[in-house]
Amino acid sequence: MNKILSFGIPCYNSSAYMDHCISSILEGSDYAEDVQIIVVDDGSTKDDTLAKAQDWERRYPGIVKAVHQENGGHGIAVMKGLENAEGTYYKVVDSDDWVDADALKALLRQLRRFEELGTRVDLVISNYVYEHVEDGKQNYVSYEALPKNKIFTWDDIGHFSMSKYLLMHSLCYRADVLRDGGLPMPPHTFYVDNIYAYVPFPRCKTLYYLPVDLYRYFIGREDQSVNEKVLISRIDHYWRVARVMMKSYHLYDDIKSAKLRSYMLSYFTIIMAICSVFSRLSDRPDAMDELKALWDELKAYDSRMYRRAKHGVVGIATNLPGKVGEKITIGGYRVAQ
Repeated sequence: MNKILSFGIPCYNSSAYMDHCISSILEGSDYAEDVQIIVVDDGSTKDDTLAKAQDWERRYPGIVKAVHQENGGHGIAVMKGLENAEGTYYKVVDSDDWVDADALKALLRQLRRFEELGTRVDLVISNYVYEHVEDGKQNYVSYEALPKNKIFTWDDIGHFSMSKYLLMHSLCYRADVLRDGGLPMPPHTFYVDNIYAYVPFPRCKTLYYLPVDLYRYFIGREDQSVNEKVLISRIDHYWRVARVMMKSYHLYDDIKSAKLRSYMLSYFTIIMAICSVFSRLSDRPDAMDELKALWDELKAYDSRMYRRAKHGVVGIATNLPGKVGEKITIGGYRVAQ
C-alpha cells in the first residue's frame, strides 16, 4: 500500500519516553498501513534506544522502520527520516512529544481526500499544545490568521501575533517540497526547527489549515533545549541557525508574495532578537563580540533585512546600548516571557 504520511521521530537517548510517542501514532492512526513511522536513532550512547526502535519494527514491520545513524544532531536525524520516508507527506514528532488520536484521524482523512481527488497541497498546518509537566497546565496554540478548512495561498494569510508563529510542531509538508531544493541543516546544532519552519515556505504554493490540536509538546525536562539555562549555554547554536536563515534568501528580492515576505521578515527578526537577548544573558566572554559580528554580517549581506531586524520596534527593544539598556532589554524579555 502506498504511504500517505510518514512520521520522522529523531531519537537520542530517548528510551525512557519514546514508547509513548510511537504508540500515540500507532493508536491514533488505528495502525493504518498507509502510515509510516521512521524511528531514527541518532547514535544513542546511554540507553537502548536503538534496540527499542528495532523491537517496534519487529512488532509492526509494515509500519515502523528503525534507522540508525552516527550522531549528527537533531537536524541530521530529521533529514535521515526524510531520506527514508515513503509517504506523500512528512511530519516530524520529537521523541518526548506525542500526537492526539482524534486530531490524527482528522488529519489522515484530509490527506487521503487530497490523494483521492488528485489535489496537490504543499503544506498542511494544524494546532499544537504545550503540555507543562510541572503544573499540568496546557497552552493551546491555534492560527486565527489562516483560513480554515480550505486550500489557500500565502496571499490569503492574515497577521500573525508574535506568540503564534508557525513552528515545526504545526507543519506537515509534502515530502517532495522538502526534497526539492533541500534543507541546510547544520550538524550537531539545536534549534534547527527554525530552519525547518522557514526555508521551505516559499516552495509551498498551496496550503491548508486543519484547526485540530494535533501535536502535544512536552515542556518541563531540565535538560530540554528550550529550558532557559540550556538555551543560554547554547547561544552559539542560535547564532549558527540565524546565519543559515539569513543566507537562505534576500527576502526583499526573492520572495514575491508581500504577505509571505512580511511574515518571514518578522520571524527572522524574532530569531535575531533571541540572539541579542540570550547573548546578553550568556556568561561567555566573547558573547557580545560574536553578536556584533552576526549583526555586521547581516548588514553586509542585506542592508534592508538588517534595517528591518535591527531598527524596527523589536530590534531596538532588544539591542539597547549600555548597561542600562542591557537591563531594560532583559527586563523586557522577562515581561515578554
